[in-house]
Amino acid sequence: MSRLSDADVIYTWTDEAPMLATHSLLPVVEGFLGAAGVSVATADISLAGRVMAAFDLAEDDLAALGALTASPRATIIKLPNISASVPQLKTAIAELQAQGVDVPDYPDQPSTAAEREVRARYDAVKGSAVNPVLREGNSDRRAPRAVKAYARTHPHPMGTWGPRSRTRVATMASHDFRHNERSVVVPEAGVLQIRLLPADGAAPVVLRETLAVTAGEVVDATFMSAAALDAFLTQQVAAAKAEDVLLSVHLKATMMKVSDPIIFGHAVRAVLPQTFARYGQVLAAAGLRADDGLGAVLAGLETLEEGEQVRASIEAELAAGPAISMVDSERGITNLHVPSDVIIDASMPAMIRGGGTLWDKDGARRDTLAVIPDSSYAGVYQAVIEDCQTHGALDPATMGTVPNVGLMARKAEEYGSHDKTFLVPATGTVEVVVTEGAGVEPGTVLMSHEVEAGDIWRACTTQDAPVRDWVHLAVVRARATGAPAVFWLDPERGHDAVLAGLVERYLAEEDTEGLDIRVMDPVAATRLSLERARRGEDTISVTGNVLRDYNTDLFPILEVGTSAKMLSVVPLMNGGGLYETGAGGSAPKHVRQLLEENYLRWDSLGEFLALAEALRHVAEVSGNTRAAVVAEALDAATTTLLEEDRSPARRLGAVDNRGSHAWLALYWARELAGQTADAGLAARFAPVAAQLEGANEAVQAELVAVQGSPVDIGGYYRPDNALTDAVMRPSATFNAIIDAL
Repeated sequence: MSRLSDADVIYTWTDEAPMLATHSLLPVVEGFLGAAGVSVATADISLAGRVMAAFDLAEDDLAALGALTASPRATIIKLPNISASVPQLKTAIAELQAQGVDVPDYPDQPSTAAEREVRARYDAVKGSAVNPVLREGNSDRRAPRAVKAYARTHPHPMGTWGPRSRTRVATMASHDFRHNERSVVVPEAGVLQIRLLPADGAAPVVLRETLAVTAGEVVDATFMSAAALDAFLTQQVAAAKAEDVLLSVHLKATMMKVSDPIIFGHAVRAVLPQTFARYGQVLAAAGLRADDGLGAVLAGLETLEEGEQVRASIEAELAAGPAISMVDSERGITNLHVPSDVIIDASMPAMIRGGGTLWDKDGARRDTLAVIPDSSYAGVYQAVIEDCQTHGALDPATMGTVPNVGLMARKAEEYGSHDKTFLVPATGTVEVVVTEGAGVEPGTVLMSHEVEAGDIWRACTTQDAPVRDWVHLAVVRARATGAPAVFWLDPERGHDAVLAGLVERYLAEEDTEGLDIRVMDPVAATRLSLERARRGEDTISVTGNVLRDYNTDLFPILEVGTSAKMLSVVPLMNGGGLYETGAGGSAPKHVRQLLEENYLRWDSLGEFLALAEALRHVAEVSGNTRAAVVAEALDAATTTLLEEDRSPARRLGAVDNRGSHAWLALYWARELAGQTADAGLAARFAPVAAQLEGANEAVQAELVAVQGSPVDIGGYYRPDNALTDAVMRPSATFNAIIDAL
């Protein structure tokens, strides 16, 4: 633990393109910060690292970081990591095994105690295993001034919208999570149990033996009807065919790692009903599950005796059904191939930015029927689509900004529901029962639902302290910016209705004089935010955990082209700071391009922004004023990087991720050499700036010279460090200067 707790800054090793970029950027960070007396340690929270830690084959850096969040000195820079779907997890396991790492296979259907133990360890790794551990605070996410200014002077392209657009959102009108939700506030600390009472009179099935709750905790319970879901999906398949639009499914099968993969499987079966009716048992016996996606099913057919017949049936149904939107037209990967490819917060904003269109199998853009089964937040996207159909695309050169204050501390709301989400095994009644404390008699049923076998039931909890902190943070940001702060709460949802009452109570304890603070349902809040944005005005969205995730992609992608350019600060509730560096949604494509062409177009702008904020926190908690000087210089260097257009381009022969790091180092050294706040730092970096200035042409030439040929880094989930360093640090001239710092 001391390795991490003694460091001023913790920089995380993650996955895919952000991990590759770290091999290039981290030596620069360590050199510059070391010269200012700021120590840096690294923590491995990659998928491979988490798998190995789960079986005691590596240090559990994630657990150590989780413990560190309780310290006011904690300063953690968290890069995007894989929220692994089951197919990704299985691939990572196979790679580790091929490298000689002794990890077991993933048991799809554990039948022994040992297999159940293995499955439990893997279940703790898959999905969003990292964020709930580290996010011991609520979210303050916004576009930095330099980024917003750059977007206005260099607006990114936007697709053309018009009243003839047939794109729309389809969502369930009843029997989904939103409509079935019930919510209570537990007056005192206690213990709850979740159980199923089978309708046939069989013994109760305990789904969750103990669920500890704290005083004032909000507890929700809800379910989605499988029968209603199937009927809804069948209707949408027919509608997409009749309307001649693409069919696309948008879920969160990574973060909602129990519910959404199941929903995704229903969607796959809805598109291929005849195939699964005829061959469903054969596929199930072979371990080929719709929940894992069409890609996993197709890949498994090669070893199946009836594989060719199944493949022919799939191809026939796809040909006869609606056109399916494509994740990768060239490689034939549809929207239904991999559950982690249909991440709603990335796919829906991209569609909206593209004029409401997605790609078909021929690589052409077409209008789309966007299927979002649960109606909790679907109306937000429909409201944006309607606004664009009426008024045209938003203009990045003039539009205002929609920053976010998000409730997410201590696994708040839906994203903390994984261990309380269940595929209902039998028809009956699911109850949430008090077994101890909670201010009521033991045996009291807090909530119950009549369910059928195959329904998806879940409970969520939200502690009181994070809600108070969230309301306070909203007031702080409204005061700091002068912008209206709008709480997005749906009065027709049980949880949101309870939360609205808490917001009213806690706002009364804050100084809100002169502030514009409102509570609106999400659709109305979306319309207000868009109306103001088109006038160039700013509006703070104050949302729960899932809408935080959605809004911090939706508006940034429209405003500045990508959510990776946002500043994401998590003021930890005990005084520390977590600084997140942006989204990694396109990371797999970036990795593929690096392997094929030795060109990485990942933009580390998020890392630059997060590091500057982290250094300000270091200065505040440690008294090291040099950290603040280095932070100011880094912000100035980042501004110059944007103004001089030194961010990674998409094409070979131009600046890529490594080249942008070299430019940043030059600008950063210049700023440190030229500043007057710390004469010692100025003297230290004056010769560094001169060296980088004199070598810049040679450095950039060396970086460009390696482009164009395939490279080997020895793995995807666990690449070889030496091979990756060689690829990501190919300029001997630049390395010599940085390594001498």
